[in-house]
Amino acid sequence: MKVLLAHTPEMRRNYYGDRSLNGLRAIADVILHEGDQALDAAGLVTAAKDADIIVADRMTEGRGEIFALLPRLRAFVRCAVDIRNVDVEAASQAGVLVTRAGPGFVQAVAELAVGFMVDLSRGVSRTTADYHAGRKPEARMGRQLAGSTIGIIGYGSIGRYLAEIAKVLRMEVLVADPFATVADTALRHVALEELLAASDYVVCLAIANEQTEKLIGEAALARMQKHAVFINLSRGNLVDEAALAKALLENRIAGAAMDVGRAPDQMPTPELAKLPNVIATPHVGGLTPQAIEYQSLETVRQVEAISKGEVPPGAVNAEHWTRRP
Repeated sequence: MKVLLAHTPEMRRNYYGDRSLNGLRAIADVILHEGDQALDAAGLVTAAKDADIIVADRMTEGRGEIFALLPRLRAFVRCAVDIRNVDVEAASQAGVLVTRAGPGFVQAVAELAVGFMVDLSRGVSRTTADYHAGRKPEARMGRQLAGSTIGIIGYGSIGRYLAEIAKVLRMEVLVADPFATVADTALRHVALEELLAASDYVVCLAIANEQTEKLIGEAALARMQKHAVFINLSRGNLVDEAALAKALLENRIAGAAMDVGRAPDQMPTPELAKLPNVIATPHVGGLTPQAIEYQSLETVRQVEAISKGEVPPGAVNAEHWTRRP
């Protein structure tokens, strides 16, 4: 069994790791992508011409045209939860299995949310930048998390974990998610409009789909309190960035933090990230050894199952898998 690991060398170091690579090599003949740029469709077809399985990072697109051009390909294994740039329908028509990894980054992303809240409240990044530049920093009144209200948009795995942390920090926790059941009586399950109006910290963790496109736009931002801050740890698609920039520039909200945006690789948009009341990180919410190993080792287990003709956990189109070993 031959496997193309489509990650660039940098992506392998950051998002796959030696333990998972060695595990993959123990069960398959591994072909490595050694270029610095993510493979486009033509490059992927060339690199995977002898491969039975592609293990792809989040930057490598599974476009529809590749599956017919790779008659040997049996499976497209995504080392990420998000498979929106994989044409599952085209893969299914070709009989190719598509899999995704589970969310091993729950704790890491939730912890970053707490860091963002502290930074926005106490000016950590701002005063550090002043010190580094040789300027005298301004001592501003901060806000403590205890006694404040956090509004969590999206009550999935990360939202639930973050809610538990917020409770320990003695925060009031509001949740907006029309598709979730909130059994914890310590939380308040409210409509999005109420959450936006009542929260000191609005944390966006909803899934990205057509229904949530630009969920946070001019109307949503207008509902927020002037001292409140907006934090996005989901996807840039959920935010109308022009509306957010305007709200920040006009000081209609106090600040924002983001690990994601509409720039390449779902990173924050530089024009938005450079605003003085914004802190941003380059899509590193899940970049911890524990988080990346969780997902990369899962792909190793998936490849092992596929090589035996078995449907692994994480398969999204198993009923259409005809190119079995």
